[in-house]
Amino acid sequence: MRHAVRGRKLNRTTEHRLALRRNLTQSLFQFGEIRTTIPKAKDVRVFAERLITLAIDGSLASRQRAIALLNDRSIIPAENQDDYDRMSDAKRAKTLRSRSGRRYRASVTRPGVKFTAESVIHRLFSNIGPRMKSRNEKRGCAGGYTRVIKLADRRLGDGAQLALLQIVSADDGPRKKSGEKTERGRRARAKYAFYAGKPLQRRGARRAKGEPRESASGKAAGQPKAAAPEQAE
Repeated sequence: MRHAVRGRKLNRTTEHRLALRRNLTQSLFQFGEIRTTIPKAKDVRVFAERLITLAIDGSLASRQRAIALLNDRSIIPAENQDDYDRMSDAKRAKTLRSRSGRRYRASVTRPGVKFTAESVIHRLFSNIGPRMKSRNEKRGCAGGYTRVIKLADRRLGDGAQLALLQIVSADDGPRKKSGEKTERGRRARAKYAFYAGKPLQRRGARRAKGEPRESASGKAAGQPKAAAPEQAE
């Protein structure tokens, strides 16, 4: 029997696939959107929404579960990225971790360093989680925290189609469904509106009891034939 075959393999080993999913998810929480291929975006989307659900709960057990699934990454502020690149390893360690060795959760300046980093888990539980919780209260339902937008661009090398994976904002509602998705559907609706006087009936549909059966000529059976017009002499 074939067990544990659910999901996308992405042509990678288990360890490589899990590491790829964690890295892409951390980048999504850090920047708000990532650009990758469509299969990767669909695979990361399920994992990211699961973590956002834990962040909405906000309990200690949910935080510990999120750390076990995602690990933790330090976020360097964009305005301090150049300073961080020129630092030595000792100063980088002081910027990322306290004396006890624990990673900083919030970007609060510590004595002796110019800036400190922020962790992905802290941003997830302090920013993204409360924002999505208020969104659920406004909409009256949960879910739909991310969206995948297919792009027209293709990746150089293998030509894979790219997509944009984004975290929705608190004010974004469900997308309105369009009645005319394709040109074929639009033409079909226009044709049906033209023949609105005689609604189209599906082939093989059951007729009501007592309704006369229509013949091949389109006239109901049992009706008297119309008299032939008199020919002019």
